[in-house]
Amino acid sequence: MEYTEENKKEAYDKFKGLVNMSASEIESWLKKDESKEVGQDSGDGESIGRKSAKHIIEILKSKKDKLSKDDYHHIHKVIAYISRHSAQRPHGDVSNTPWLYSLKNWGHDPLKK
Repeated sequence: MEYTEENKKEAYDKFKGLVNMSASEIESWLKKDESKEVGQDSGDGESIGRKSAKHIIEILKSKKDKLSKDDYHHIHKVIAYISRHSAQRPHGDVSNTPWLYSLKNWGHDPLKK
């Protein structure tokens, strides 16, 4: 996919709206056991979500004008995942649930005010 300046801006703005954890918050979260308890194995023992989190951290730490085509491809994956997974919110208290942990691995904390 070729990214125009317009769709890059739109994707980046949506990404920044959905990824509500800072790079340092995501780094801290990845150190917790709960982060390691969820997600589909990527084939090397680490979940796809945890690998995504590491790329999200790189994106958040980068200057917007230095983002690559691969970064924008990942931004679109993050938007799709958070949007889809958020729509599957379980009933009741979601604290300490795999649903919450998975979203946090993708940089989104739905309990954050």
